[in-house]
Amino acid sequence: MKSEIKKNIKLGVIGLSPGNGHPYSWSAIFNGYRPEYMKDCGFPVIPEYLSRQTFPNDCIKGASVTHIWTQDTNLSNHVAQASNIANVCDKMEDLIGQVDAVLLARDDSQNHYKMAKPFIEAGLPIYIDKPLALTQKEADKIYALEKYEGQIFTCSANAFAPELKKGDIKGIRYIDACVIKDWEKYAIHVIEPTLCLFDYNCEILSCDVNDFNGFRTVILNWDNGLITSFKTLGKCKGVTRITAYTENGPEEIVFHDTFNSFKNALMTFVSIIKGEIRNSSRAITQKAIEIIERGNHA
Repeated sequence: MKSEIKKNIKLGVIGLSPGNGHPYSWSAIFNGYRPEYMKDCGFPVIPEYLSRQTFPNDCIKGASVTHIWTQDTNLSNHVAQASNIANVCDKMEDLIGQVDAVLLARDDSQNHYKMAKPFIEAGLPIYIDKPLALTQKEADKIYALEKYEGQIFTCSANAFAPELKKGDIKGIRYIDACVIKDWEKYAIHVIEPTLCLFDYNCEILSCDVNDFNGFRTVILNWDNGLITSFKTLGKCKGVTRITAYTENGPEEIVFHDTFNSFKNALMTFVSIIKGEIRNSSRAITQKAIEIIERGNHA
């Protein structure tokens, strides 16, 4: 049974994985933050973009993060201080019965099943950080836990970025997309927003993977005539960018508004919990995971 719909949603955040500061940033987007603690979060980009907002005006309304658990109590306490979270839990299962929904804010997908399982079985809506899984088999295993349709929400926040021109670019023939870091964790940041640009309910005819010296390029030919190229740049510096080529010229999307990308994705989750909109993330997630899996088979 779904959680009782309330005017003010209580959220619990769990987990913090290496290189990923989402428990700090996601919680701050709901609760506001304390700069004297946030400056020591270990992710300089977070206090930087938070400082450009006006709190509490820019907080998400109608929900707050009230509970936190991470694998380290000291870390949990610091996130709680930085992001105004009232309750620190000793065990992640302690959130059950205390919150209306859960934010699983780890991006190491190998931990998603075991960490999400108790909350899904308890009937709580859950937002699982990207990528949900690296194989379709593992994704199906997680979705099989659902107690009701749409219980699991997952996404790359770039699919909700203000910069993304969903459906606005006509006559696309070729899409070239690139993102920094590795394929398994970061390719999703360009795969999912790219899928927002065209009707992805078609078949992939072929896949060519080139993995060399820390760079990976995955070129897909689709049965609608489209070609997409996804690149991960390893340790090279760069921007997250998608260029859509049409007969009338290229259209470039450069992602930079991190705060509002996260905010839009989190607001969507809250709207799903409240029954205001339907959770439609599964279809695009499964297609994205198909691409991730194909890109892991050079």
